Amino acid sequence: MESKEEISYVSQQEAIEIDQMLMSPLGFTVDQLMELAGLSVASAIGEVYSPSEYTHVLVICGPGNNGGDGLVAARHLHHFGYKPSICYPKRNTEPPFAGLVTQLESLSVPFLPVEDLPVQLSSDFEIIVDAIFGFSFHGNLRPPFDSLIRRMVSIKTQQRTHEIAAVVISVDIPFGWHVEEGDICGEGIEPDMLVSLTAPKLCAKMFCGPHHFLGGRFVPRSIIDKFKLKLPSYPGTSMCVRIGNLPETNLSAQKGIFTASVNLEVEENPIDQFQKWLGDALEAGVKEPHYMVLSTAGKDAKPSSRMVSLEGVNKDGFVWHTNYRSQKAREISENPHASLLFYWGPIKCQVRVEGFVEQVSDEESEQSFSSLPRDIQIRPTVSKQSTLIHGREVLHQQYKEFEEKYHDRSSIPRPKHWGGYRLIPEFFEFWQGEESQVHLKFRYYAEEIDGRRVWTIHRLVPQLAESASSL
Repeated sequence: MESKEEISYVSQQEAIEIDQMLMSPLGFTVDQLMELAGLSVASAIGEVYSPSEYTHVLVICGPGNNGGDGLVAARHLHHFGYKPSICYPKRNTEPPFAGLVTQLESLSVPFLPVEDLPVQLSSDFEIIVDAIFGFSFHGNLRPPFDSLIRRMVSIKTQQRTHEIAAVVISVDIPFGWHVEEGDICGEGIEPDMLVSLTAPKLCAKMFCGPHHFLGGRFVPRSIIDKFKLKLPSYPGTSMCVRIGNLPETNLSAQKGIFTASVNLEVEENPIDQFQKWLGDALEAGVKEPHYMVLSTAGKDAKPSSRMVSLEGVNKDGFVWHTNYRSQKAREISENPHASLLFYWGPIKCQVRVEGFVEQVSDEESEQSFSSLPRDIQIRPTVSKQSTLIHGREVLHQQYKEFEEKYHDRSSIPRPKHWGGYRLIPEFFEFWQGEESQVHLKFRYYAEEIDGRRVWTIHRLVPQLAESASSL
């Protein structure tokens, strides 16, 4: 992999001239270039996001060549085992675009109107492909693309509030960015992956996501020499190449090899230890490291578990928010003891926490609710969690009705059935995997000594794993 400093970045005018030179005098056709670009995009997605984990893909296509690249990528993704859908609001009916649409329709790939897309794209799709505008676009956004960018920007908000969110892949130019200056207005999307085509454009220097690929193995020597391009070499028969380095832990995980990557120095306070490991997970690019398994049991002593989002952790404990009428809330009211489980696979770390659960104050819940984006505030009001429903469309309709009801209000009132819980820890267990399969494990126990809460650390005999997955 090449670093950013070792690769050429081209201006908008240079990109236009390179395309013109490819088509004349070098003989490439538009449909050939689209085919090469779309295959590169699909290959890059397949390199990082396995179809076994990321199945449903929404490809949003613009009216120009960038949209054509997206149509080709969708066809390849279908053959790679994904389930793509297309949103193509401003169709180009000229060749080769019409032919690409026919090809996708013959594969029964659905085309979805903008108005049929869910308000939150992440509710139906694990991957969003932004193939909307390329390097030749200029001007202001017009409907329906102005509403689409708002939906795509909200995905990053979901990620920041630790909700389950789709990953976003941009083709060549992220939606809303200037070709050379990047997201100058601060209103563009922040993709998780950027697939540059032919040569990265100047705006790609501002890309800060974890995955940057280049697709352009077809670029002939005459263009490389004329524009003095420095392009990376492509591995094997791959149509794409990664630009820049992943954290070492991610590389090891991709190869099925693990090398210890966290600081094994043990802190005296388990909260400090947890925050250190959480920081290691964030730095390593672990997907959604704040998600945890919450296990509860009611008066019948039957345990139940589910994934929830950690909203905050400090010396007082671990906080999450939920519906006070849910099953977990009922079980907590009957038995206020629970456990949390965090597992960060790429760095082979696991943390178990056990303790006593209490509701946070109304003031704390109000403060948390008011800090949420408006669209996320609507959800707990609309969703009667764990109750029977006749179909998802009922929720979509209720969401729209509530949105219309409060469209002219600056704030939405917090529903009384929504609020926070805090687990006050009494026990921690930290597990660290090793390549040698001799795993580290240590525990913290809370004790009252002279009226003070003191943590006692027990370092355990290293665990000899029976298999690579043994915890």
